[in-house]
Amino acid sequence: MEEWLRAGRVGRPHGLDGSFLVSEAIPALLRAAGLVRVGERERRVLRCAGHDRRLILRLEGCEDREAAGALRGLELAVARSLAPALEQDEWWAQDLEGCRVHDRGREVGVVERLLALPSCEVLEVRRRGDRPPLLVPLVAEAVRAVDVRAGLIEVSLAFLGEEARADDASSTPSEEAR
Repeated sequence: MEEWLRAGRVGRPHGLDGSFLVSEAIPALLRAAGLVRVGERERRVLRCAGHDRRLILRLEGCEDREAAGALRGLELAVARSLAPALEQDEWWAQDLEGCRVHDRGREVGVVERLLALPSCEVLEVRRRGDRPPLLVPLVAEAVRAVDVRAGLIEVSLAFLGEEARADDASSTPSEEAR
């Protein structure tokens, strides 16, 4: 069974020929794919235009503005087998989601999602209790290691300005005794 990667969401129609803007686009995936899944249906890409911040697609079976509008809000996905090869230290966002985050064995939380901010991409890490999410920039100083297969990401809380808390439920007994 083919595995699909999220590549964006159908946005508002663009022009009269069935083209539409893509929101939450992952341009590398959409530009490489000749076939996308829209909702539950696979469609051939007839046009991929625009630039990375304003990507425009036109799909087979989507012949006019009304047809493009009917798809609005549906998720776009690309088969992993059609995805371009990644460089070392690159990952697809959904491969990082759900990974457990730790700092030298001390549990920090779980990756909720990857956010693309203007300066860099960051991991939004959901922590236990009522603590606010932790934003971890994807830079070498903040992220020591990523093991997608094991579902683990090691970060540096010191770099992030986070101090170990003795009352943190995720602390180990030896940390609490210090």
